[in-house]
Amino acid sequence: MTPGCRVGIDMVPFGRVRDLVRDETVLARMLSAEEIRLSRGVTGPDIPGIAGRLAAKEAVFKLFHAPDQTLPWRGIEILTADGGWPVVRLAGRAAELARRAGIEDISVSITHDEPCAVAVAFTARTPDNTRDPEDRSAHGSDGH
Repeated sequence: MTPGCRVGIDMVPFGRVRDLVRDETVLARMLSAEEIRLSRGVTGPDIPGIAGRLAAKEAVFKLFHAPDQTLPWRGIEILTADGGWPVVRLAGRAAELARRAGIEDISVSITHDEPCAVAVAFTARTPDNTRDPEDRSAHGSDGH
C-alpha cells in the first residue's frame, strides 16, 4: 500500500438519472432514505442533485482501490452539511473497505451543469493509517 493522497473522480449524465428515477426501487438500492429525502425538490426529483450524489459515490469508491469489489451504493452516503457542502458518511462494507485502504477522512466536491454532474473525492492518508492491515510484520505474528 502506498502512503499519500488518493483522488477519485466520476461523471454521471443527467439522462441516466432521468431513466433511474422512473423506477423508485432502483433508486432505493442506490440512495439511502436520507439521500432520497435530500434529493426531492418542490417539483419532483432533483436530477442534478441525484447525479451529483451518484458521481460522488463512484468517486469515493475509487479511493478504496478495491479490485473485484462491487460498489456498496447505500454504504456510501453523500449528505449535506449545514453550510451546504457535501459530506461523506460510510457504513457497513464501505466502511470496511475504507479501513482496509487506510482511509479515515474523505472530502468530496460536486458540480453539475447540463448535461452531467462531476464529483471529485480526495483523501490524504497519514503514515499512521497507511500500513496494510494484513501485514503483521511491524507488530509481530499476532498483530499486536
